[in-house]
Amino acid sequence: MRSQFVDRCVSGFRTMVAAGCAAVMGLSSLAAQAEVAYPTRLVTLIVPGPPGGITDQLGRLVASRMSSDFGIRVIVDNRPGAGGNLATEIGARAEPDGYTVLMGTQGTMASNQFLYKSQRFDPARDFIAAQGLVSIPNILVVNSRLPYQSVTDLVSYAKANPGKLAVSSAGNGTGTHLAAELFQSQAGVRFVHVPYKGSAPSISDLLAGQVDMTFDYPVSTLAQIQAGKLRALAVTGTTRLPALPQVPTIAEAGYPGAESTSWIGLFFPANTASRIVARWQADVGRILRDPAVIDAIEKMGGVPMPLSGAQFGSFVQAERSKWKDTIQRSGATID
Repeated sequence: MRSQFVDRCVSGFRTMVAAGCAAVMGLSSLAAQAEVAYPTRLVTLIVPGPPGGITDQLGRLVASRMSSDFGIRVIVDNRPGAGGNLATEIGARAEPDGYTVLMGTQGTMASNQFLYKSQRFDPARDFIAAQGLVSIPNILVVNSRLPYQSVTDLVSYAKANPGKLAVSSAGNGTGTHLAAELFQSQAGVRFVHVPYKGSAPSISDLLAGQVDMTFDYPVSTLAQIQAGKLRALAVTGTTRLPALPQVPTIAEAGYPGAESTSWIGLFFPANTASRIVARWQADVGRILRDPAVIDAIEKMGGVPMPLSGAQFGSFVQAERSKWKDTIQRSGATID
């Protein structure tokens, strides 16, 4: 009798252990499924600018395509202000759960930290540089009534007449300003900088002959170039623009060190899971190969920039070094 009792106890214990193991395995399976499931709710894409701008247009394009891929809405949250620093600080403080993604720019992730006296975030420490999206070059343009037919003509006059030429920009610390500063340091010339509150008044005074040149974006200058009112001397990107195939790059004009672009990419709060970042990289990389998307980007005056992961991170770090040197040499500041 005692032996039967012991056997029943042992059998019961084994049954309990087996049930417990099954329960643990079930919980592990559920946990694994929960880890893999992403996204399960709305995702916010923070855009550091107002509706209608290039960054906003690109953000809405990416959000629309990713919504289709995910089967979950990706919404755009426009947060203009402080040169993009407001949006970037919000991104830095967000939970690293993949449900907040930031559109980062050349300004917010590379140059602003050297232009503003204080920032409450560190772009290198607080973010993962995940995926490049678009590179937008500046175009060096002069009033078509001026005699300069090439960059060589412009530099020759500037060296013979220091301080006689005025270059306008969309404002202190903007990409249009920094592109001009970089060119001056590489060409060994000095222009008078005239900052405006935006590209529109800058281009307006250039057309009126109040200033001599500017380094602005295709979206601001292309129509005036095609109308013959502005003359394009060079494109600051690494390749010629399809809309201006006859205009050389700044490197082809003799100044490879003056290459500059305003770029846009995707950034995640530090410590976001690598599988989530990888999902975005794979999907966005495919989106950037879509001919319709390429056409839309070219209409914005840009070219796709499909840099990803470590390659994009290295690019961003190189940009920080370049703009730090340029800003320190020029003395440019915002506050």
